Amino acid sequence: MAKSGLTVASDITVRAREIDFVTRFAKNWDALREVMGILRPIKKQPGTVLTSYTASITLADGNVGEGEEIPYSEATVSPVSYADLTLEKYAKAVSIEAVTKYGAEVAVQRTDEAFINELQSVVMSRFYNFLPTGTLTSDESSFQMAISMAIGRCKDKFKKMHRDATRIVVWVNILDAYSYLGSATITVQNQFGVDYMKNFLGADTLILSSEVPAGIVYATPVDNIINYYIDPSDAQFGQLNLNYTVQGETNLIGFHANGNYNTAVGESFVLMGMTLWAEYLDAIAVVSINGQTYITLDKTTASITAGDSTKLTATTTPAGATVTWTSSDTSVATVSNGTVTAVGAGTATITASVGSGTTGDTATCAVTVTASA
Repeated sequence: MAKSGLTVASDITVRAREIDFVTRFAKNWDALREVMGILRPIKKQPGTVLTSYTASITLADGNVGEGEEIPYSEATVSPVSYADLTLEKYAKAVSIEAVTKYGAEVAVQRTDEAFINELQSVVMSRFYNFLPTGTLTSDESSFQMAISMAIGRCKDKFKKMHRDATRIVVWVNILDAYSYLGSATITVQNQFGVDYMKNFLGADTLILSSEVPAGIVYATPVDNIINYYIDPSDAQFGQLNLNYTVQGETNLIGFHANGNYNTAVGESFVLMGMTLWAEYLDAIAVVSINGQTYITLDKTTASITAGDSTKLTATTTPAGATVTWTSSDTSVATVSNGTVTAVGAGTATITASVGSGTTGDTATCAVTVTASA
């Protein structure tokens, strides 16, 4: 009989798969970090509040007489807090029947690859939702002018903050980019699931994404982008007997695999606390083309009881656009500044609108109201 605690071949296979998973994720991220020039990974503890800042300075009168005391110019840095930086937990399972039917390469390895791609999308989608909160806004007449002015506004802001902004990252809608380029032959590269071009129209990096609304250009200096993360290999997690495989000095993701004999499935677990953030909101340019505005709601459906209410939060691009709220049936639900109040049983569509005509946009939430007990 073999001694207990013996490392067997299956243990080595699992360990190799764990290392491969976190290594692939790390390599993808390192490639994107190099492309974008992000140099500041900052380790944070669970519960850290993500905070951006707006900075301004009011110059005092510089006409100071000989021997007179020089007045101070007033500098203001105002914090804007958002959500907590928290650990996210993910899991997937592959059944023994799936391996029997498709083989391990398809059932395990390819689903691992899909797992990595979806985790990358989580990180980038969160950043795309954050970019519209930038406060350097303007409206330009063309795609090229929008990119040019977005870059110019970012450089101008950093210069006023006495900081260098030699490299600017720009995000555009992928269809806008190809529409501008027409039939021109271009080389588009991909890292971390992101399509990009280097040194395009003055941008150090131009990122093409379907998550950027058509008619909108985002930009910010590279030095304004921070990668906050929580280390999944934190020794305190080990006290729960939770040990995840990590890779590199900056441990962005943890992975663990094991077999569940009760259900005959192979389980995979991911621990990740990672987000891209911008230090200064007023160093993010949000430029619209031909006055285009966009709006999204945090909910597309809601169920409430008559007499109760729920809050809808609208995000507009550019930020701060005036939102108009309407209800398709005020006998079912009314809405005021995003607060939906249930009146009677039934269904109603709540519509949030910005802009008008061809430059306007709407978002809706389907509300179902049930009668109170």
